[in-house]
Amino acid sequence: MDDSSVLGHIEKLVEEERELLRSREGKGPDAEEHRRLEEVKVELDRCWDLLRQRRALRDAGDDPDRAQVRDANTVEGYRQ
Repeated sequence: MDDSSVLGHIEKLVEEERELLRSREGKGPDAEEHRRLEEVKVELDRCWDLLRQRRALRDAGDDPDRAQVRDANTVEGYRQ
């Protein structure tokens, strides 16, 4: 997956997130929407992590295709 593919996937996820939030404006998400929002959030974090890995490898003169999607537990366990 190249950078433009990752960014395209991020854009789709952001749009889905916005739509989920917009659909229940003023009421908050129901249980299913809340579950999906959490899934989207995790997938976004994983995509951003992959993009950062690719950029770091490229900046170091290495092959960005060596970057790998990390599991959700790893990505969500990072300190902010």
